[in-house]
Amino acid sequence: MPELLNLRERIGETFTSDWMEIDQARVDTFADTTLDHNFIHVDVERSKRETPFGGTIAHGFLSLSLLSHFGEQCLPPFPEGAVPINYGFDRLRFAAPVPVGSRIRGCFTFADVEQRKRGQYLMRMDAAVEIEGSERPALRAEWLTLLLFP
Repeated sequence: MPELLNLRERIGETFTSDWMEIDQARVDTFADTTLDHNFIHVDVERSKRETPFGGTIAHGFLSLSLLSHFGEQCLPPFPEGAVPINYGFDRLRFAAPVPVGSRIRGCFTFADVEQRKRGQYLMRMDAAVEIEGSERPALRAEWLTLLLFP
């Protein structure tokens, strides 16, 4: 498939999204959606008093869930006819908290594309969510996407 050859030629190439501010309203909405109302995410005053973070922090899973949005902003389109399916993550680590009010972005590096069986290709991408002004990313992971060709 010629389109897959184009992906293979891009192995090692890095793509970076725009910055996004993580505000308290977004964190509160995520807490309501996931039913995770841990005070470190939703109680600003208590988080200032009782945590080393100086205020509320975003859920790690919020940062993770934004990978799709960040990828949509900066990754090249999938090959024509491909149906991309999230296959999973390898080596997912939440490396640093995301303080509410900070800005984050996605950074992706194509790592590999391999045929699994006829009409199925597994794409591996090194993904990170970077925090503006921080040396440590919020998370690092190897993101696996299965490309299905009917």
